Amino acid sequence: MAKIKVVTDSTCNLPVELLRRYDIHVLPINVQLGQATFQEGVNLDDEYFYGQVESGVVPKTSVPAAGPFAQVYRELAPGASTILSIHITARLSGTCQSASVGASLVQGGAKVVVYDTASISLGTGFMVLKAAQMAEGGAGEEEILQTLDFMKVNTRIYLTTATLKFLQASGRVGKLQGALASLLDVKPIIKVEDGLLEAVEKVRTRRRSLERLLELTGEAMGRRPVELAVAHARALPEAQGLCQEAQRRLNCQEATVHELVHSLTVHGGPGIVGVISCPADSPLGLRSGS
Repeated sequence: MAKIKVVTDSTCNLPVELLRRYDIHVLPINVQLGQATFQEGVNLDDEYFYGQVESGVVPKTSVPAAGPFAQVYRELAPGASTILSIHITARLSGTCQSASVGASLVQGGAKVVVYDTASISLGTGFMVLKAAQMAEGGAGEEEILQTLDFMKVNTRIYLTTATLKFLQASGRVGKLQGALASLLDVKPIIKVEDGLLEAVEKVRTRRRSLERLLELTGEAMGRRPVELAVAHARALPEAQGLCQEAQRRLNCQEATVHELVHSLTVHGGPGIVGVISCPADSPLGLRSGS
C-alpha cells in the first residue's frame, strides 16, 4: 500500500501529543528576540518569550531555510510514496516557498507535494490533522487533497487583537494596511480571506469584539456540524468563555481552546483571540491533545 507522510510547520498550532500520535513532522519557525534566535517548539518557552515582549523587545520571525526541508524529505522518502508538506498561507509567509525549494533539492524517491492552506494557526492545523488521519486510514493522495481543498474553501477565521502595534511592527498586515489608521482607537474584527488578513469591521469595546467573533462564525457556519477552536495569547479566561458559548450556540462536534504559538503571537501580540471553524462530520480529536 502507498504510504503517505505528512510534514508541516510550527504555526499549525497542533498539540504535541497529536503530532506524535499521527507521526506528523514539524519544521520549526525561527523566532528572534533581540540578538538571540530560537526555534519554536524546540528551545523557546512561554515564560522567556512573554518576559521579553513585556520588557519591550520587538520579536521577529523567519521561516526555515530550504535545507532543513530537504533534509526532512530525504529522511522520510525511503518509507513513503508521497510526502504532503502542508503549510501556513503563502501570502503572509515564505514557508511554502522554502518548502518548494527544499523539495526541488531532493532527487528521486518519494513525491513531495507542497500544499498552501491559505490559512493560519488551527486553520492550517485542522487540515494537517485531517490529512494525517486520512493517510493513516489508507486514503490516497488525490482523496486527501480533495478534502483539503474543501476545508480550505470552508474554513473561517475571525480574530481580534488587544492592540494593533504588533501587526504594524510585523508588516504582516495584508489588506489591513489602509485601515490601520482608522482602527487605532477601536477594537478591530479581522478575518483571514484568501490567505490574507482583512478588516471586517470595528467596534468600541473588547467585550463586543469577542462577541462579534462568535456572531460572525455563526453566520458563516449556520447549523452545520463544525470543528471549532479558540486560539489565544495570554487571554485564557476570555478564550474559555468563548469556547463555552460557542458550544451553546453552534453545532460543535468538538470545541477546544489553544494557546497561540509564539510565531503568530509575534504578529498579533498578547491579548489576541481568534475563532477558527470548519464544517466537520465527526470530531478531529483535538480534545485529546488539548
